[in-house]
Parts: sequence; structure tokens; C-alpha cells
Amino acid sequence: MWTIKEHKGIQETCKKAPRSVVKKYELWKNLVFRHGPEKLKELPGFHDEKLKGERSEQRPSRLSLQYRVIYTVERQAVRVNVLEITPHDY
Repeated sequence: MWTIKEHKGIQETCKKAPRSVVKKYELWKNLVFRHGPEKLKELPGFHDEKLKGERSEQRPSRLSLQYRVIYTVERQAVRVNVLEITPHDY
């Protein structure tokens, strides 16, 4: 089992986000909690990948065409830190 630590602003963001995004985030958390972040790579709908540049330690997962969950992984603590849920700029 993995531990998921959410940034303090995530609950407020979830209140403002569309219901479908919040439901997909709950599914995302359930998958990560039970199977770890490696499982996300097997599911093409999340488009989980590594960021580049200054954010190279972070990973985004797609919650909708617009929204992403940005997170980091601490393997020593077996913990996933959810940093933000944000609309993606195109």
C-alpha cells in the first residue's frame, strides 16, 4: 500500500473543479494507493509521464483534456505527494 499526501489546497481545488475531474481524481488516488504510481503507465487514459526542465522530478497524470494532477514520488517513504490539480494551458 502507498501513502498519498495531498497539498493543503487540493480539497479547495476539488470544490471548484468539475465533478467529472474530481471523480477521476478519486479513481487516480485509489489506483495509486493500491498499486502504486507505476500502474498509471499501464492505463493510457492517464497519459502519465515525466516533466522536463525545472519540474523534472514531477509527473502529471491526465484527469480530463484540461485538468492534470501533478505529483512527486518518494520511494523511500513509499509516498506520493500530490502537489496540484490544475487546468492545462494550451
